Amino acid sequence: MGSLGGFEWLIIILVVLLLFGAKRIPELARGLGQGIQEFRKASDDIKKEIERGGEEPSQPRSSSDENETKKETKN
Repeated sequence: MGSLGGFEWLIIILVVLLLFGAKRIPELARGLGQGIQEFRKASDDIKKEIERGGEEPSQPRSSSDENETKKETKN
């Protein structure tokens, strides 16, 4: 399938104008832009999680774990 030429784009723009009207197009474009932005943010978050997945999780020891260790060493 080839790329669209100038005439095809003109037809597409005219059809969109007829279907949605000139007042509604900026609203649709804004919504589309926000959707793309949310998709990119989610994609970046997933990439970061995948990169962190290879690292060993560092979990701080709780004070109850330390108390049990101290009790075991005293006995």
